[in-house]
Amino acid sequence: MTGARRRSEALARFVASGFGSGYIPRAPGTAGSLLALLLGIPLLLAPPGTLALAILIVSLLGLWAIRAANIDGDPGWVVIDEIAGQWTALLGLAHPTPIGLIAAFAVFRLLDIVKPGPIGWADRQGGAAGIMADDLIAGALAAGILWATARALG
Repeated sequence: MTGARRRSEALARFVASGFGSGYIPRAPGTAGSLLALLLGIPLLLAPPGTLALAILIVSLLGLWAIRAANIDGDPGWVVIDEIAGQWTALLGLAHPTPIGLIAAFAVFRLLDIVKPGPIGWADRQGGAAGIMADDLIAGALAAGILWATARALG
């Protein structure tokens, strides 16, 4: 392997690991989601569309990184998918409040861990698309739950 190829693979692994957060020894998915939550707060406060654009960018980066790093299966240290999914869940919040942020985190993590219905199906597809898709679907479902809850209470 050439030096340039090694550097490219190392960069891909860094991106796939959620910029290093996936290397936390316990609960790396939760760590990646927490990082995403913290980074997502300013994205929620930014002009409309910023969070959606960030989701698109991190999803495309994730697809590239997982393929470029030659990742087999869905190892726990790969958490770029949790970042994309957690940010997607944040789309269900009209504006960030502490309770809303906690709810977005909790609902997303629950769906990502339990993997009901289409989330589990996507998870079983494998490859970069499967790794990314289950978390994006979990995030979309979490966003829908948050939005519907806010409407019902509102």
